[in-house]
Amino acid sequence: MDQKIRWGIVGLGNIAHHFAKDLTLVTDGKLTAVASRSLRKAKEFADQYHVDYTFGSYQELFESNTVDVVYIATPHNSHAELSIAAMNNGKHVLCEKPIGVNTAEVDRMIGASEKNKVFLMEALWSRFNPVIQKVKQLVTDGAIGNLSYVKADFAFYALDKGEDSRLLDVNLAGGTLLDIGIYPIFLTYFLLGKPKRLLATSNFHEKGTEIQTSMIFSYPKAQAILYSGFNSKSEMKAEISGSEGSIYIQPRWHESNSYTIEKDGVLEDFELAPTGKGYFHEILEVHACLRNKTTASKLWSHQNSKDLATLLGEVRSQAGISFPFEQ
Repeated sequence: MDQKIRWGIVGLGNIAHHFAKDLTLVTDGKLTAVASRSLRKAKEFADQYHVDYTFGSYQELFESNTVDVVYIATPHNSHAELSIAAMNNGKHVLCEKPIGVNTAEVDRMIGASEKNKVFLMEALWSRFNPVIQKVKQLVTDGAIGNLSYVKADFAFYALDKGEDSRLLDVNLAGGTLLDIGIYPIFLTYFLLGKPKRLLATSNFHEKGTEIQTSMIFSYPKAQAILYSGFNSKSEMKAEISGSEGSIYIQPRWHESNSYTIEKDGVLEDFELAPTGKGYFHEILEVHACLRNKTTASKLWSHQNSKDLATLLGEVRSQAGISFPFEQ
């Protein structure tokens, strides 16, 4: 794969625009095709980003010979179906988080990757954020001693989005947990691994959609307090504390460009800005994996995605979060 890696995007909402802009910053990749259920929307997107091929259905793009890898940016409930369809047509896949709504979907997706010998990765862009990678290194190196406490939240007001918002549509796997609660859970898992025990409780919209979830993850020598919500905003500053100091990832922590270390009452600030919006870094990882002909990333592996899906499932079970299409 000496030439530029050819990308296709399926689902052309706001996140697809951010991704397309960051892709232009990557020298060995090019956006060559886009697909939407609306051909008009696909053509408008293609015109904006100078894309050669447009499709009015996702399957047409999968069956075409216009792309090497597909970025799935559709609502949560379609991730598994579309990713598997793409892989069954020999396409590599970067699927927006959560990679699957539940562990059964994730297992099916990984199975399709292995069967078709194609690459699959969950697009959890925060894993590749330079600040978060640096914080992980600092914790691993013992910069703040033995890690004992993580506090992370993600909340914004979304109850004014309207009845047709995907965020509030339970049929699209809407709600805070899969959309933004996944980030605090990821951070804790990334730093501490899977908890020995967790507690979770949620509040719900009159439509049945979960709109507020609080979680406690318990480890033998540490605890994490996590939160996601749509009925108010939060500071979105992550706190990571140990026996010798603390690290604060500055707002909005999941895409931060700065962090602070506190030791012995002294605060020291550091900046480490991402390139572009931040999707640039996960694109580089996909390219490295494709050029090395691997079907999974070592930085965010299939097992990592399975573990994260398991934790999301346990939170859902405790908090009573369910979706009609799963029944």
